[in-house]
Amino acid sequence: MTYYQFIHAVEEKIKKEVKEERKISVHTNIKNNGVKRTGIMISENGINISPTIYLEEYFQQFKRGYPLELIVKDILSLYEKIRFQNSWKEGEKVKSYDFVKGRIIYRLVNRERNRKLLEDVPYKEYLDLAIVYYVLLEMDEYGMASMLVRREHLKMWKVSEEDIYYRACKNTQKLLPYDFSTMRSVIMELLEIGREIEEQTGKMYILSNVMRSYGACAMMYPDLLRKIGEELEENYYILPSSVHETIIVAESEAPGKEELCEMIEEINETQVEEEEVLSNRAYYYECDTGKLLF
Repeated sequence: MTYYQFIHAVEEKIKKEVKEERKISVHTNIKNNGVKRTGIMISENGINISPTIYLEEYFQQFKRGYPLELIVKDILSLYEKIRFQNSWKEGEKVKSYDFVKGRIIYRLVNRERNRKLLEDVPYKEYLDLAIVYYVLLEMDEYGMASMLVRREHLKMWKVSEEDIYYRACKNTQKLLPYDFSTMRSVIMELLEIGREIEEQTGKMYILSNVMRSYGACAMMYPDLLRKIGEELEENYYILPSSVHETIIVAESEAPGKEELCEMIEEINETQVEEEEVLSNRAYYYECDTGKLLF
């Protein structure tokens, strides 16, 4: 069975399982960096926000022998869980700017890779990147639910791009405080090990947000880069390891900028999911001038 045959089979089986007042449709969305993801949307009358449950991972399970009937059951269980947890309470409220203005946040994406997306959304240029905006609908220990802000939303809310930029600058650092950890502590946490790895990591740090989700934008938080420079007591490089975090490397610990860029490009091509790539460039922070160069 091909992927598209799988999608059709899932769609037909779900249609037989759900109530008639629920509409089942297949949607292909353009995600970050132009990556296309296909999913099932289950919508109900009078509800403006419906979750799209993406199918790529389920198809991999199917290829490994997981029965189609159980996959459909899992999808419907996930849908009901989301529906129960959210109670669709945000559906009408997102039309109100008074409701969303305290929830508007920013994220950083690659400008060149997202040219098509940027035709439809408000954005600001930053280095070789673009600042885009989201409404943070919900956040818990499992992750975040958010809605991309499009130009049509600005018209609906009757606000300017400058206004949502102002709101995002105010909200993002408040809702998603930064997390600045040594590379050693992060590796130990991920691998659950306690052995000494200080020599391999040196003066290297991970900069993200407390959710470690789309946390590369923490490098934009006011005065944060200056504080990092004071801690390191020297100039440093910012390596965009993904949209979720950056790596901070003291200049005394780093090879030349050209070598760093080559290293970032190789890692992006071989180890980072296409949807999570941020940039192939290394950024350089000068403590004396407070400038971030690329």
